[in-house]
Amino acid sequence: MPQRLHLVFGGELVDPSKTAFKNVDEIHIVGMFPDYASAYEAWKAEAQKTVDNAHMRYFIAHIHRLRDEEAEASPTEELDN
Repeated sequence: MPQRLHLVFGGELVDPSKTAFKNVDEIHIVGMFPDYASAYEAWKAEAQKTVDNAHMRYFIAHIHRLRDEEAEASPTEELDN
């Protein structure tokens, strides 16, 4: 069974209706989690801590979806060879 890594991170957004961070250097990396359930619990805990700040958002990134070893390499990846 393939590993399903999830990254939980967040920070202050420029505009609460968009996903651009105000300061990328201040992004809070909560951590990497081995499954969605544990990532969700971490996301929920951090999101609840900042519920009073409408500009703060936390996200779950599905890291396992970024790279599929079976898929053909993209043209950009080919530039490294």
